[in-house]
Amino acid sequence: MKKKDRKIFVLDTSVILYDHSAIECFEEHDVAIPIQVLEELDTFKKGNDTINFEAREFIRHLDAIAARDVITDWTPLNGPTKGKFKVVAKHDLNGVDATKVFQDGKNDHQILNAALTLQRQNKDRKVVLVTKDVALRLKAKSLNILAEDYLTGKVKDVQDKLYTGRTVQDEFSEELIDELFEKGNMPVEDLGIKRPKGNHFYILKHKKKSILAKYDPRTDQVDRVEKHSVFGIGPKNAEQALAMSALLDPEIKLVTLQGAAGTGKTLLALACALEQRRLYRQIYVTRPVVPLSNKDIGYLPGDIQSKLDPYMQPLWDNLKLIKGQFEKHDNTPKRIDEMLENEKIAIAPLAYIRGRSLSNIFFIVDEAQNLTPLEIKTVISRAGEGTKIVFTGDIHQIDTPYLDTESNGLSYLIDKAKGDPIFAHITLEKGERSALANLANDLL
Repeated sequence: MKKKDRKIFVLDTSVILYDHSAIECFEEHDVAIPIQVLEELDTFKKGNDTINFEAREFIRHLDAIAARDVITDWTPLNGPTKGKFKVVAKHDLNGVDATKVFQDGKNDHQILNAALTLQRQNKDRKVVLVTKDVALRLKAKSLNILAEDYLTGKVKDVQDKLYTGRTVQDEFSEELIDELFEKGNMPVEDLGIKRPKGNHFYILKHKKKSILAKYDPRTDQVDRVEKHSVFGIGPKNAEQALAMSALLDPEIKLVTLQGAAGTGKTLLALACALEQRRLYRQIYVTRPVVPLSNKDIGYLPGDIQSKLDPYMQPLWDNLKLIKGQFEKHDNTPKRIDEMLENEKIAIAPLAYIRGRSLSNIFFIVDEAQNLTPLEIKTVISRAGEGTKIVFTGDIHQIDTPYLDTESNGLSYLIDKAKGDPIFAHITLEKGERSALANLANDLL
């Protein structure tokens, strides 16, 4: 490729914190890092969260490059098909100065100046700012700087193409529905259904008659899905029945449930975990801690437990709801309390699993849309023998900066894992919390 055809990509801090290997992902094009990015990474290097790990890994990688070359000059990246890399330490301010345009010398505007400097120094080449910060992209475009999101790890066309895990087939043969209901399972070719690649669910309808079914890749059969109530919780719609089928199947080791608030994702997962409590050493329920207004939890009063309780409260609420399904004379709520005391059931922030090996555990990760693809991979890689992992979340309700419906870990997992024989997914669409909650989801 001719030099003029090679682009120069300028990466900001948000990209590095999302993927520490980002500078290696631009093929033959050149990559630059403003020196202000190194300053910001220095503030992120301490801590146990994934962003802290990403910052440390990138700093180590940059140190290895600096050991062999001067990083403020264009330096070849490893690999014959890779471009070059440099740190932009000095700015050419003979032209537009972002700090004066926006009347602020903060790092974001210094990063814009680095991109402007490369534009002035390389007038025959395209310079592109890559950032996961939407506001920074808009500022860049206002200064005639090409800007785009970091696309590695993104799922394209999520709105239309993200796998739902189920197929609704209207006008299905009434005779076949009756036969499947009577037999309980049938070969996939006998139903005239295209063979899926992995676990897949069906809602087969004929006028007022319908049946729920699941394709099992292990047997190459389509099985009838029956509705079950577990720990006082039963499915209120077809989607929930299909989700419970996946949750209650011990051969399916990885389950994802995606849906809006009130569709029952976490409640179903917790109830099904309790139903299978004898199959697992522990039920571990967790969620990432996403501080409000991006402030660290240290801003909150009290000890560490007091700081974390507000973030874990929705999980306790679901457990309380399950206990509330039983009459006063039933000792099931007492057994649940004993499981909590004996840590047979554990509810804790996701950060607490670092360094642990998760063997023979039913592991539920709530609010998984707030995780990056790397964080999802880190959780799954902890799984030992006999462990089942369930991720629940709503990809349209993301609280983490720089993640969106396409780049969050839950969307990424659903897209990459579909078709695997130990994976199942269901998108829940019908809200069952209350008429008021449904109104909020539908109209507001």
